Amino acid sequence: MNKQLSGYRLMWLMVMFDLPVVEEENRKEANRFRKFLEKEGFSMAQFSVYAKFCGTRERMTPIINKINENLPPKGKVSAIQFTDKQYGGIIHMSNRQVMKSKEPPDQLMLFFEETNDLEDNEQIEDQDIDLNKAEEQNIPF
Repeated sequence: MNKQLSGYRLMWLMVMFDLPVVEEENRKEANRFRKFLEKEGFSMAQFSVYAKFCGTRERMTPIINKINENLPPKGKVSAIQFTDKQYGGIIHMSNRQVMKSKEPPDQLMLFFEETNDLEDNEQIEDQDIDLNKAEEQNIPF
C-alpha cells in the first residue's frame, strides 16, 4: 500500500498529567516521569503537558506502551493523538492575547541528490513517497 506524506497522516502525541507533589516521594515520582518523557523525545508545552511528533499511527502504539510501563503509582495521565494538520491549528494565548503561531511550511520538503539530467529530477519530484520504505531507510519525516 502506497501512503502519501500528508498532514492528515502524520501524527502527534500529547501527554497531560496531574500528579501529586505534596509529599517528597510523590515529587520524586513526578520528576522521574517528566524526565522519562524528555528522554523519549517529548517537548514540554506547559509544565504538565508534553508533545512529541510520532510520524505514523503505527509508531504511536509502542510509545504509548512505553508510557504505560513508566506511569507513576499515583495521579492521572492522559494521552491524546492528533494529526499534524490539527497540531498546526493550535491557538496559543498568553497574557490575554492570542499569540502568532509559526507558519507551517506548505509541504514537507525532502532533499534529494541533484543530477544533471532534468528528466531524472522530474521523475524524483513525481514519485510518491512510501512511508514504509522511508522508515526502513531511516529517512526522517
